[in-house]
Amino acid sequence: MSHHRFRDLPGLLRPGDLLVTNRSRVFKARLLGSRPGGGSAEVLLVRRIEGDLWHALVRPGRRLKPGTTISVAPGFSARVEPDEPGPPQAMRRVRLAAEDGRADAAIERHGHVPLPPYIHRADAPADLERYQTVYAREKGSVAAPTAGLHFTPDLLAALAARGVETASLVLHVGPGTFRPVEADDVRAHRVDPERFTIPEATAAAFARARAEGRRILAVGTTVTRTLESAIDAAGRLVPGDGETGLVVVPGHRFRAVDALLTNFHLPRSSLLLLVSAFAGREKVLAAYRAAVAARYRFYSYGDAMLVA
Repeated sequence: MSHHRFRDLPGLLRPGDLLVTNRSRVFKARLLGSRPGGGSAEVLLVRRIEGDLWHALVRPGRRLKPGTTISVAPGFSARVEPDEPGPPQAMRRVRLAAEDGRADAAIERHGHVPLPPYIHRADAPADLERYQTVYAREKGSVAAPTAGLHFTPDLLAALAARGVETASLVLHVGPGTFRPVEADDVRAHRVDPERFTIPEATAAAFARARAEGRRILAVGTTVTRTLESAIDAAGRLVPGDGETGLVVVPGHRFRAVDALLTNFHLPRSSLLLLVSAFAGREKVLAAYRAAVAARYRFYSYGDAMLVA
């Protein structure tokens, strides 16, 4: 175990390492409005079903019955649709409506950046860029893939000069990733499926690195879960679109990832389970004790560790 600044990362990696990042971009998924007759309401858009119909989390959930229309702004509203058949779900169906027919543009005008709940302030215009990785591209996440928040263009250039290869994928982060583990048996914990895309170029870079015996370094738990979900029985990374609800717990046999860069996570989280599965529970607990003693910062904007 050793302690470093993040700028030291190029010297900690090997020439030829393949660094895989998640280029998903956080969008203004939080809509604040009012209920008929008064009272505030909130909609967190999670994933598009089709057109202007979304899966979303709504508050106050019990008061927002199917058919309720939430006024977000003049000419922009969200209607709670009937639930899907089956057992009750946390996710609700919400249909957006804009007078000019451009609901996506209305989201950009009136939506809010869904900052982590421990940040007790309203979002500001600067948060739309601050709560992003420097390589974020495709919009779709309600939370940033936070291991990547540490990178700067200069650091990426230094990694390239070191001979570290980079590749990217997209996994749109949903709120289910952060749901606390409440099951007595962690293998029973479930997370909502999240959509991912693995480009052909990334699959090809992965295949080359594997063939040449080079390490695959995942930047974050989102990249780890995506790679581990998309590798086939022959050890090949399959390009294309998919979904993953993979929960990695101790005992998981990692087949795609050789090293992991990740932030420090909260107790009782599936993220901490993944790191423990990768590095070993006792080693992770020792690292966390050292981090606490050294006053490392946790949470989304906190410090990082490299497990290799």
